Amino acid sequence: MSQCVLRSRCHCSNAGPAVYAFLRSSSTTPVHHQVPRPAENTQSDTTWQMRPLPLNLLQPVPSDLEIAQAQEPKDISEVASELGLHHKEIDYYGRKKAKVSLDVLERYQDEPDGKYVLVAGITPTPLGEGKSTTVMGLVQSLGAHLGENAFACIRQPSQGPTFGIKGGAAGGGYSQVIPMEEFNLHLTGDIHAITAANNLLAAAIDARMLHEKSQSDKALYSRLVPNVNGKRAFSKIQLRRLEKLGISKTDPDSLTPEEAARFARLDIDPDTITWQRVVDTNDRFLRGIMVGVGPKEKGASRETQFDIAVASEIMAILALTTNLADMKERFARIVVASSRAGEPVTAEDLGVSGALTVLMKDAIRPNLMQTLEGTPALVHAGPFANIAHGNSSIVADRIALKLAGADGYVVTEAGFGADIGMEKFFNIKCRASGLVPNCVVLVATVRALKMHGGGPKVVAGNPLPREYIEENIDLVRRGCSNLKKQIENAGKFGVPVVVCVNQFKSDTPAELAAIREEAMAGGAFDAAVSNHWSKGGAGAVDLAYAVRTACEQPSNFRYLYDLEADIPSKIETIAREIYGAAGIELSDLAREKIERYERQGFGNLPICMAKTHLSLSHDPERKGAPSGFTLPIRDIRASVGAGFLYPLVGTMSTMPGLPTRPCFYDIDLDDKGNVVGLF
Repeated sequence: MSQCVLRSRCHCSNAGPAVYAFLRSSSTTPVHHQVPRPAENTQSDTTWQMRPLPLNLLQPVPSDLEIAQAQEPKDISEVASELGLHHKEIDYYGRKKAKVSLDVLERYQDEPDGKYVLVAGITPTPLGEGKSTTVMGLVQSLGAHLGENAFACIRQPSQGPTFGIKGGAAGGGYSQVIPMEEFNLHLTGDIHAITAANNLLAAAIDARMLHEKSQSDKALYSRLVPNVNGKRAFSKIQLRRLEKLGISKTDPDSLTPEEAARFARLDIDPDTITWQRVVDTNDRFLRGIMVGVGPKEKGASRETQFDIAVASEIMAILALTTNLADMKERFARIVVASSRAGEPVTAEDLGVSGALTVLMKDAIRPNLMQTLEGTPALVHAGPFANIAHGNSSIVADRIALKLAGADGYVVTEAGFGADIGMEKFFNIKCRASGLVPNCVVLVATVRALKMHGGGPKVVAGNPLPREYIEENIDLVRRGCSNLKKQIENAGKFGVPVVVCVNQFKSDTPAELAAIREEAMAGGAFDAAVSNHWSKGGAGAVDLAYAVRTACEQPSNFRYLYDLEADIPSKIETIAREIYGAAGIELSDLAREKIERYERQGFGNLPICMAKTHLSLSHDPERKGAPSGFTLPIRDIRASVGAGFLYPLVGTMSTMPGLPTRPCFYDIDLDDKGNVVGLF
């Protein structure tokens, strides 16, 4: 594959434009009878008896799909057995993927965790710099070449960009998750469950407003607590609403008319509704719609929109939850709007949070797959990295850390550059999980560093300017200002940094040596050149050794800010410390929202900044390491169920559109029923 012409996804990357950072899904039915139960592993030795899969390395490197389809994966029952999983802890979805029960955590509760490694990146070009590919290559190297217990934990992609412009997200070249088609298209249906849950809640909001508008207090209360066979009783979720309102009565007939009205009427202010319907397809024509225009909904119409499914707060909750009970409580706390009196209206107030949990009860279990070299991977959750935190799930990480054992390694990825995904991983995900990272792998490319050094604009689909394919050490060194700032950012959390230079064929030895020199001068623990895209795990051995050594260092992990600080202070800390800003500027709307959230009791939530991933600043054209700028905050919104506030820096699209020539032109089945055209 030529490296001189850029596509929307380069051979070493699966990252794309901000609006596409997480998209892929669908559903299948588990087929329990197709796969034999794994043998019970009774060995006391914590080292897995893993059978690596050999790679047939070809030059030139074939397409990702051709590589993936040429490799015969192990039956997932074999992978499960190698990990020591019991048959009761696995539900098979065919022969190549399975769901893992959270009961594993109970069985391993007294066992130590493995080493926790985060793969992040410098501020990328519009195509990304290969973080997911690096995760796969590093895990393949640790597991198949160094003989370590090594687990990859990655996000599930959305279908939208798979058929749009970005393509798949399984890694690339000889460092992938397989089967690549199943990973990118349907997996086990988690995103469909998220879509169903999200849209049930959206339907509940509009239905409740319609019924409240058309009924008296008495009629509304009678229908909410009906007389069934001569008996009236509150449901469990209704008793929780009574408790929230401070009404201690449990007999429906004992409420006063005023109490019954308070219980029955949510009095939602339509202008404050923040909950949107979702679909897992790139569809620009759903960015603005009108609902409630049918004859029976007369007078209940309102303007709204669809988001891509992975932008749903349900997805963010899935990624941050720690168990089924915690997920149910988080669903209950989802704030969908405010009442006309200014009180938050929640999913529990609407009576739907228990039903959401039922729809999501299977989706909470991570999906077990494998890499091209037969090492295990858990694929779970895929939240946006702008309006959400952009990391895979806590439950997958916890399971992997237990299965890997004290001497093993779990490698996961943070979306976008380190200023976004890594910062949120530390300040949001690690707070929720209580897990302590051992090492950060910071991915850089010569191409991206030249861009930050003042190189010409990189545009998807256009040939690379000659500055990017000819040796230019001066551009590389100037661009290392961004690399050094991201190393510094990781250092603020007390975590050692290993720089991974994701190598392209046009990179010269002098350019690679300059990056290592600049990285070490910038405070990196180590720096290694890696060519895992073309060589698989064998190409990442130097990186694996560096990571293994870095993980032996003592951890000095710390958070960047105190949750008890006020909202503007937390935003300003991130802006100053991570982005290099001189300060922040709050719009009138942002100030209004901050006052509302603090009044409603949400002021102690962590901050999830929504800004461009193409610059450390708010301006995507400002490359390198800009400083002294003022960061504008135009709005701030709340994901109370997920557990964070997200300030908006500029305009954030939550529904991608299709390009003139989408990827679906090339996707098809051949005469033998094999998928073709995915990349």
